[in-house]
Amino acid sequence: MSLSGIKALTFDTGGTVLDWHTGFRDAFSEAGQRHGIDRDWSQIANRFRRLSMEMMLNLGADGPPGYNFDEAHARCLEKLLREEGLDAFDYVDRHRIAWEAPHRLAAWTDVREGLAALRARYIVASFTLLSYRLVIDTSRENGLSWDAVLSCEGLGVYKLLPEAYLRAAKRLQLAPEECLMVACHPFDLDAAAKVGFRTALIRRPTEWGVHAEGLPDVPPSGTYDVEVDSVLELDERMSQCF
Repeated sequence: MSLSGIKALTFDTGGTVLDWHTGFRDAFSEAGQRHGIDRDWSQIANRFRRLSMEMMLNLGADGPPGYNFDEAHARCLEKLLREEGLDAFDYVDRHRIAWEAPHRLAAWTDVREGLAALRARYIVASFTLLSYRLVIDTSRENGLSWDAVLSCEGLGVYKLLPEAYLRAAKRLQLAPEECLMVACHPFDLDAAAKVGFRTALIRRPTEWGVHAEGLPDVPPSGTYDVEVDSVLELDERMSQCF
Protein backbone atom coordinates (compact mmCIF):
# COMPACT_ATOMS: atom_id res chain seq x y z
CA MET A 1 0.00 0.00 0.00
CA SER A 2 1.18 3.54 -0.75
CA LEU A 3 2.49 5.73 2.05
CA SER A 4 2.86 8.83 -0.11
CA GLY A 5 1.27 12.08 1.00
CA ILE A 6 1.62 11.42 4.72
CA LYS A 7 2.60 14.52 6.67
CA ALA A 8 2.10 13.45 10.29
CA LEU A 9 2.45 10.32 12.39
CA THR A 10 0.11 10.11 15.36
CA PHE A 11 1.28 7.61 17.95
CA ASP A 12 -0.79 5.66 20.39
CA THR A 13 1.28 6.00 23.54
CA GLY A 14 0.15 3.67 26.33
CA GLY A 15 1.38 0.39 24.87
CA THR A 16 2.89 1.31 21.54
CA VAL A 17 5.40 3.71 23.11
CA LEU A 18 5.34 2.75 26.80
CA ASP A 19 5.78 -0.67 28.43
CA TRP A 20 2.88 -0.35 30.85
CA HIS A 21 2.82 -4.07 31.81
CA THR A 22 6.28 -4.18 33.37
CA GLY A 23 5.72 -0.93 35.24
CA PHE A 24 2.41 -1.96 36.78
CA ARG A 25 3.47 -5.55 37.45
CA ASP A 26 6.52 -4.36 39.35
CA ALA A 27 4.51 -1.79 41.32
CA PHE A 28 2.02 -4.44 42.43
CA SER A 29 4.85 -6.84 43.25
CA GLU A 30 6.66 -4.25 45.39
CA ALA A 31 3.46 -3.49 47.30
CA GLY A 32 2.91 -7.21 47.84
CA GLN A 33 6.42 -7.63 49.21
CA ARG A 34 5.80 -4.82 51.71
CA HIS A 35 2.91 -6.84 53.15
CA GLY A 36 4.21 -10.37 52.66
CA ILE A 37 1.64 -11.15 49.95
CA ASP A 38 2.52 -13.38 47.00
CA ARG A 39 0.16 -13.33 44.00
CA ASP A 40 0.28 -13.54 40.22
CA TRP A 41 1.13 -9.87 39.83
CA SER A 42 1.37 -10.14 36.07
CA GLN A 43 -2.24 -11.28 35.85
CA ILE A 44 -3.36 -8.60 38.30
CA ALA A 45 -1.54 -5.90 36.31
CA ASN A 46 -3.36 -7.05 33.18
CA ARG A 47 -6.71 -6.96 34.92
CA PHE A 48 -5.96 -3.45 36.16
CA ARG A 49 -5.14 -2.42 32.60
CA ARG A 50 -8.39 -3.88 31.24
CA LEU A 51 -10.49 -2.13 33.87
CA SER A 52 -8.89 1.24 33.18
CA MET A 53 -9.20 0.86 29.42
CA GLU A 54 -12.89 0.06 29.77
CA MET A 55 -13.35 3.33 31.62
CA MET A 56 -11.57 5.37 28.94
CA LEU A 57 -12.48 3.99 25.52
CA ASN A 58 -15.32 5.99 23.90
CA LEU A 59 -15.52 8.34 26.86
CA GLY A 60 -17.40 11.46 25.83
CA ALA A 61 -20.02 9.71 23.74
CA ASP A 62 -22.76 10.70 26.19
CA GLY A 63 -21.49 14.12 27.25
CA PRO A 64 -18.34 15.90 28.40
CA PRO A 65 -15.88 13.53 30.13
CA GLY A 66 -15.91 13.84 33.90
CA TYR A 67 -12.46 12.39 34.58
CA ASN A 68 -9.12 11.69 32.91
CA PHE A 69 -6.90 8.60 32.78
CA ASP A 70 -5.16 9.35 36.07
CA GLU A 71 -8.51 9.45 37.84
CA ALA A 72 -9.54 6.24 36.08
CA HIS A 73 -6.38 4.56 37.39
CA ALA A 74 -7.24 5.60 40.95
CA ARG A 75 -10.87 4.46 40.71
CA CYS A 76 -10.04 1.15 39.04
CA LEU A 77 -7.38 0.39 41.59
CA GLU A 78 -9.86 0.75 44.46
CA LYS A 79 -12.24 -1.65 42.71
CA LEU A 80 -9.49 -4.12 41.89
CA LEU A 81 -8.05 -4.22 45.40
CA ARG A 82 -11.49 -4.89 46.90
CA GLU A 83 -12.23 -7.70 44.47
CA GLU A 84 -8.78 -9.26 44.80
CA GLY A 85 -8.79 -9.13 48.61
CA LEU A 86 -5.84 -6.76 48.74
CA ASP A 87 -7.20 -4.37 51.37
CA ALA A 88 -3.81 -4.49 53.10
CA PHE A 89 -2.46 -2.15 50.44
CA ASP A 90 -2.35 1.25 52.13
CA TYR A 91 -2.29 4.83 50.85
CA VAL A 92 1.42 4.63 50.04
CA ASP A 93 0.91 1.48 47.96
CA ARG A 94 -2.11 2.90 46.16
CA HIS A 95 -0.35 6.14 45.29
CA ARG A 96 2.68 4.28 43.97
CA ILE A 97 0.54 2.03 41.77
CA ALA A 98 -2.03 4.52 40.49
CA TRP A 99 0.20 7.59 40.12
CA GLU A 100 3.93 6.98 40.45
CA ALA A 101 4.11 3.79 38.38
CA PRO A 102 2.32 5.08 35.25
CA HIS A 103 4.13 8.43 35.37
CA ARG A 104 7.46 6.58 35.37
CA LEU A 105 6.74 3.96 32.73
CA ALA A 106 9.71 3.02 30.56
CA ALA A 107 9.51 3.38 26.80
CA TRP A 108 10.31 0.42 24.58
CA THR A 109 13.98 0.48 23.65
CA ASP A 110 13.40 1.37 19.98
CA VAL A 111 11.21 4.40 20.65
CA ARG A 112 13.57 7.26 21.50
CA GLU A 113 15.86 6.82 18.51
CA GLY A 114 12.97 6.00 16.20
CA LEU A 115 10.94 9.08 17.09
CA ALA A 116 13.97 11.33 16.65
CA ALA A 117 14.61 9.92 13.18
CA LEU A 118 10.99 10.29 12.09
CA ARG A 119 10.81 13.89 13.31
CA ALA A 120 13.47 14.83 10.78
CA ARG A 121 10.87 14.32 8.03
CA TYR A 122 7.40 14.27 9.59
CA ILE A 123 5.25 15.86 12.25
CA VAL A 124 5.30 13.30 15.08
CA ALA A 125 2.57 13.53 17.71
CA SER A 126 1.42 11.57 20.71
CA PHE A 127 -2.29 10.90 20.15
CA THR A 128 -3.44 9.19 23.28
CA LEU A 129 -6.05 8.33 25.90
CA LEU A 130 -3.45 9.22 28.52
CA SER A 131 -3.58 12.48 30.46
CA TYR A 132 -1.39 15.40 29.48
CA ARG A 133 0.54 15.10 32.72
CA LEU A 134 1.19 11.40 32.21
CA VAL A 135 2.58 11.99 28.70
CA ILE A 136 4.67 14.91 29.93
CA ASP A 137 6.17 12.93 32.81
CA THR A 138 6.91 9.77 30.84
CA SER A 139 8.36 11.75 27.93
CA ARG A 140 10.72 13.57 30.28
CA GLU A 141 11.56 10.29 32.02
CA ASN A 142 12.54 8.64 28.72
CA GLY A 143 13.96 11.60 26.81
CA LEU A 144 11.18 11.55 24.20
CA SER A 145 10.45 14.60 22.04
CA TRP A 146 7.11 15.21 20.35
CA ASP A 147 6.01 17.91 17.95
CA ALA A 148 2.60 17.83 19.63
CA VAL A 149 0.71 16.01 22.35
CA LEU A 150 -2.89 15.34 21.32
CA SER A 151 -4.38 13.96 24.50
CA CYS A 152 -8.04 13.03 24.33
CA GLU A 153 -8.25 14.90 27.62
CA GLY A 154 -7.89 18.10 25.60
CA LEU A 155 -9.83 16.96 22.55
CA GLY A 156 -12.93 16.46 24.70
CA VAL A 157 -13.74 13.02 23.26
CA TYR A 158 -11.82 9.78 23.52
CA LYS A 159 -10.80 7.12 21.07
CA LEU A 160 -12.44 5.02 19.64
CA LEU A 161 -15.04 7.68 18.85
CA PRO A 162 -14.66 8.88 15.23
CA GLU A 163 -14.71 12.49 16.38
CA ALA A 164 -11.52 11.97 18.40
CA TYR A 165 -9.57 11.11 15.25
CA LEU A 166 -11.16 13.90 13.24
CA ARG A 167 -10.35 16.46 15.94
CA ALA A 168 -6.76 15.22 16.15
CA ALA A 169 -6.28 15.71 12.40
CA LYS A 170 -7.95 19.12 12.57
CA ARG A 171 -5.60 20.24 15.37
CA LEU A 172 -2.69 19.42 13.04
CA GLN A 173 -4.46 21.28 10.21
CA LEU A 174 -4.31 18.16 8.09
CA ALA A 175 -6.80 15.95 6.30
CA PRO A 176 -7.23 12.50 7.90
CA GLU A 177 -5.59 10.82 4.91
CA GLU A 178 -2.44 12.89 5.54
CA CYS A 179 -2.11 11.28 8.99
CA LEU A 180 -0.64 7.87 9.77
CA MET A 181 -2.06 6.33 12.95
CA VAL A 182 0.68 4.27 14.61
CA ALA A 183 -0.40 1.71 17.19
CA CYS A 184 0.08 -1.82 18.44
CA HIS A 185 -3.68 -2.12 19.03
CA PRO A 186 -5.78 -3.22 16.04
CA PHE A 187 -8.92 -1.63 17.50
CA ASP A 188 -7.22 1.79 17.44
CA LEU A 189 -6.03 1.35 13.87
CA ASP A 190 -9.42 0.09 12.70
CA ALA A 191 -11.20 3.10 14.20
CA ALA A 192 -8.69 5.51 12.64
CA ALA A 193 -8.99 3.87 9.22
CA LYS A 194 -12.77 4.33 9.24
CA VAL A 195 -12.35 8.12 9.15
CA GLY A 196 -9.57 8.12 6.57
CA PHE A 197 -6.29 7.80 8.49
CA ARG A 198 -3.58 5.62 7.04
CA THR A 199 -2.45 2.94 9.48
CA ALA A 200 0.80 1.46 10.81
CA LEU A 201 0.87 -1.58 13.08
CA ILE A 202 3.85 -1.89 15.42
CA ARG A 203 3.91 -5.37 16.89
CA ARG A 204 4.46 -5.46 20.66
CA PRO A 205 4.23 -9.19 21.44
CA THR A 206 5.05 -8.75 25.14
CA GLU A 207 2.77 -5.76 25.75
CA TRP A 208 0.65 -7.89 28.10
CA GLY A 209 3.57 -9.87 29.46
CA VAL A 210 5.47 -12.88 28.23
CA HIS A 211 2.80 -15.48 28.97
CA ALA A 212 -0.38 -13.42 28.56
CA GLU A 213 -3.57 -15.31 27.72
CA GLY A 214 -6.96 -14.39 26.31
CA LEU A 215 -5.77 -11.48 24.19
CA PRO A 216 -7.41 -10.44 20.90
CA ASP A 217 -5.85 -11.82 17.76
CA VAL A 218 -3.89 -9.55 15.46
CA PRO A 219 -5.51 -9.43 11.98
CA PRO A 220 -3.82 -11.23 9.07
CA SER A 221 -0.73 -9.65 7.56
CA GLY A 222 -1.60 -7.00 4.98
CA THR A 223 -4.52 -5.54 6.92
CA TYR A 224 -2.74 -2.22 7.52
CA ASP A 225 -0.73 0.13 5.29
CA VAL A 226 2.51 -0.80 7.02
CA GLU A 227 3.33 -3.48 9.60
CA VAL A 228 6.63 -3.45 11.48
CA ASP A 229 8.32 -4.67 14.65
CA SER A 230 9.75 -1.36 15.89
CA VAL A 231 9.69 2.40 15.48
CA LEU A 232 13.14 2.13 13.91
CA GLU A 233 11.80 -0.24 11.28
CA LEU A 234 8.91 2.15 10.69
CA ASP A 235 11.39 4.96 10.08
CA GLU A 236 13.24 2.79 7.58
CA ARG A 237 10.04 2.03 5.72
CA MET A 238 8.90 5.64 5.76
CA SER A 239 12.27 6.88 4.50
CA GLN A 240 11.69 4.95 1.28
CA CYS A 241 8.63 7.00 0.40
CA PHE A 242 9.57 10.47 1.66
